[in-house]
Amino acid sequence: MLPKLILTDIDGVWTDCGMYYDEKGNELKKFNTYDSAGVLFCKLLDIPFGIITGENVKSVERRAKKLKVDYLFLGANNKLEIVKKLTKELNIQLSDVAYIGDDINDYLLLKSVGISAVPKSAPVYMKEIVNWQLEKKGGEGVFREFVEKILAENNINVIDLLKESNFINEFNQ
Repeated sequence: MLPKLILTDIDGVWTDCGMYYDEKGNELKKFNTYDSAGVLFCKLLDIPFGIITGENVKSVERRAKKLKVDYLFLGANNKLEIVKKLTKELNIQLSDVAYIGDDINDYLLLKSVGISAVPKSAPVYMKEIVNWQLEKKGGEGVFREFVEKILAENNINVIDLLKESNFINEFNQ
């Protein structure tokens, strides 16, 4: 069954956990553009998508705006409580949520949702509590892999999805 909401952490999932600073001290993040396709697949399936991260930096906010995410939670100290509140607003259960995170601040949320995953680069103890341990490391397109695995588990072929949405025809013009 497809989830009714897909959520993701940023650091360690969309990024390699590296901290980069410019000469003025501004924090920068390197995102992998492969992950954008995961967001596209969510949109094509009408599955709301959101970012929930403990960090509160402009680069994440800009990336979220560019991707037109449905939900953005920056500076999230208690991710599980935030998601409980969101599921209540959406009238869905935690079991209807798919979440990918990578570290101890994701632990409670990963244990509480219906579909949980971590990247290959996650600590061993995090890999032990999730449904799926993915092949890619954080920052290598693992969010896309996560969404593609959800599709595969539901017998949805990515190319067929793109054809049905007319995305391939529009893209190749």
